[in-house]
Amino acid sequence: MDPLSQIALTFTSGLGNSSIRRLVDLYPDEDIFSLPKSELKAAFGSHRDIADNILNKSGFARAEEELCFCEKNHIRPLFFTSPDYPTRLNRPETDDCPALLYLLGSTDLNPERSIAVVGTRRATSYGRDNTDRLVRELNPYHTPIVSGLAYGIDTAAHTAALNHNLPTVAVLGHGLDQIYPAQNRPLAKRILETGGALVTEYPSGTAINPRYFPARNRIIAALADATVVVEASEKGGALITAAIAASYQREVFAVPGRLTDTYSRGTNNLIATNRALLVRHADDIAFQLGWPLMGQQTEMAEMKDMPKLTADEQKIVNALKTSDHFTLDEIASATSFSLPKAASLLFNLEMNKVIRTLPGHLYQIINN
Repeated sequence: MDPLSQIALTFTSGLGNSSIRRLVDLYPDEDIFSLPKSELKAAFGSHRDIADNILNKSGFARAEEELCFCEKNHIRPLFFTSPDYPTRLNRPETDDCPALLYLLGSTDLNPERSIAVVGTRRATSYGRDNTDRLVRELNPYHTPIVSGLAYGIDTAAHTAALNHNLPTVAVLGHGLDQIYPAQNRPLAKRILETGGALVTEYPSGTAINPRYFPARNRIIAALADATVVVEASEKGGALITAAIAASYQREVFAVPGRLTDTYSRGTNNLIATNRALLVRHADDIAFQLGWPLMGQQTEMAEMKDMPKLTADEQKIVNALKTSDHFTLDEIASATSFSLPKAASLLFNLEMNKVIRTLPGHLYQIINN
């Protein structure tokens, strides 16, 4: 299909992302708008009105306007059948992702590696500093940084990528005829000028609507091999992105913070409930994703032969990573395990040379 027909499908009443994908899969080499009425009605069963909408070409007038807007502003519509469409979005576990994307910029959306960095809009200096440090440490891995151009950690992530010579992709919850928040227009311009990209599933003229931003988060999660949550309160978009990433079978990492910090409650809870791996530096990410280690921190390389841990053992290890050492009581309290269960798990970990016992009945991770 030509670009006009592809865009017209997205403006056809009754067709959503999954139904467009299914329809194109059924008729990969045919002009869907020229299919026999009987075939279309059979394809949609009880929803036969959709077949009429296709045959009436009801979406073409709006599609022509959108294609004109794209051509005028150097925007590339990427249909899911295009070789330039992000392959990470076309995997089976991400079948809810857009049939069509609008891309402004020159960045390749199919890089070898990709990391999403998200967090609260009310970032603290701790969050901004850790975002900058992590992104700086990712420079040797040449990984693009994906985020959502929102206030706070998103802004810090894009800015850090620009400052440390990494491409960055901003996924928007609106059309490319505007930038929200308006204060980030200079940042968006800088992203484009340095070889990054702005990406959205929404056509021009789409009004700013809060409900579009959680939907936008699924694209952020799907474009990356892993999502890093730097700061998050107990609720919010960053936690939604983390949950989506996990549902897509992507790794989720979280930067720990002080227990008393409001915007570390979400990240600490992700770690405590084994929904995210604790991240201290970029090599933690590289080790878990199987990348060759290139950074300054090499202790993870020494742990390659560490035995596979059970979920409960991993919970113990995650707790121990937050301090130089813990007592049995402290570990039981941090993990919500009973004392006998915590003691048994610690014994297994010690036998497997993952942890060691220190004087005073303290426990510590080996090589930490």
